[in-house]
Amino acid sequence: MKKDWLTPEELAQQTGFSRQTINKWVKKEGWTTAPKPGVQGGKARMIFIDEQVKTFLKSTRHATEPTAHYRVNQSSLSALLVSSLQQLSTDEQEKLTALLLREGIQGILQRLGIRNA
Repeated sequence: MKKDWLTPEELAQQTGFSRQTINKWVKKEGWTTAPKPGVQGGKARMIFIDEQVKTFLKSTRHATEPTAHYRVNQSSLSALLVSSLQQLSTDEQEKLTALLLREGIQGILQRLGIRNA
């Protein structure tokens, strides 16, 4: 966090918590706040990001699952087929769809010489 003052929305985006949770902690933990300049009504506040706030946020556990990176084995047949189909033009996709509906996978395999008649 590089800025000294953040809105609850900005702090929520940076930490992954909801804006409502941030506002709850502001009241509960007694964090230093100031009115947001240019906003009337007194509701919009800025939170001073001091060591107390940083320490609290570091010590708080996230309920969300950490981001996982999933990778499909690129040599798998299904991945190769999907990749190939995505490279077809719209016209080619429509023609292949019609062929599949008309002849089925067995007809296509037979045309390719992969399946015996």
